[in-house]
Amino acid sequence: MHKRILTLALAASLAVVGVANAGGHNPGEGVTVTPAVAGWDDARPVQAIFDLILGELGYDVQRPVLLDNPIFYTAVTQGDVDFWTAGWFPLHNTHLPSGFEANASIVGTIAEAGGTQGYLVTKSAAEEFGITSLEDFKRPEVKEAFDRTGDGKADLVACPPGWGCETVIEHHLDVYDLRDHINDIKASYNAAFADALAAYNAGEPVLYYTWTPNFTVFQMVPGEDSVWINVPEIAPNADQEGFEDGMVVSGLEGAVSDPVMLGFVADDIRAVANNDFLEANPAAATILELVEISVVDISEMVVRIDEGESSDADVMAMAAEWIEANRATVDDWLDAARAAAN
Repeated sequence: MHKRILTLALAASLAVVGVANAGGHNPGEGVTVTPAVAGWDDARPVQAIFDLILGELGYDVQRPVLLDNPIFYTAVTQGDVDFWTAGWFPLHNTHLPSGFEANASIVGTIAEAGGTQGYLVTKSAAEEFGITSLEDFKRPEVKEAFDRTGDGKADLVACPPGWGCETVIEHHLDVYDLRDHINDIKASYNAAFADALAAYNAGEPVLYYTWTPNFTVFQMVPGEDSVWINVPEIAPNADQEGFEDGMVVSGLEGAVSDPVMLGFVADDIRAVANNDFLEANPAAATILELVEISVVDISEMVVRIDEGESSDADVMAMAAEWIEANRATVDDWLDAARAAAN
């Protein structure tokens, strides 16, 4: 079922990258690459950077197929797509299907501990109600203040179904006994956050989940507009066990306490690829292993997307700008990739 859907999607897609670097050896010449891309905005420019770099090696990189997490990890395991650059680990461990390790690999590290995640509330409301933790949302006056739907629960901008963070938030609502106190909004994240931002601008308090790199930290700046709050205690789900130390962060700008118990591991952002693709394409495997992009750079591109540079052409253009701004480093990666293919 998934394979047929993916085949149709790929057949309908247009090639987005295929311009080789005429000045060097092009080990990807004649090879078509079928990447995937995740649905959150910060995944798009990162994927575009990789696609353009592979294009410089001569690969014919097709337009990425938009996939949710569980479908991607099944697809890359089956070989229906070759790779993506939106792996968040250990958060995405829960999505890895049977047979993953034999057929696909997590490769390189694009941004180490780049995915800080947690819950934030309006700073003024945190001060007014003395909010330091999700536990405070069991208090009637706090629930009432954050209830914008009239159901008697505080509204939380949460994660859509299929995202790794959805699993953790659902776990938190259960383990902290918050089902009767918090309404987790699982619609489109961007739409739900836009609604919360409008409420904030109208003077209402809001509670939301977010992560970095993301446009939200520019629209509601932690420490100025909002504060990161604690979970009641560190209570990992099965996929977080063994990473408890990473769920407590010190020195986080805008946190209500130091350290702060975020309840999420600060994830590494990593590429994930099919093993047959990696074995057949050592140059591409080298690029997936070597490329690093700073969280600051990713965040700046996400802000541009949020401000209107949101078409595929816009995202490709900003990816090309990033490559040219980091030309010397990119050329070193390309040299290493060509050497690996010799």
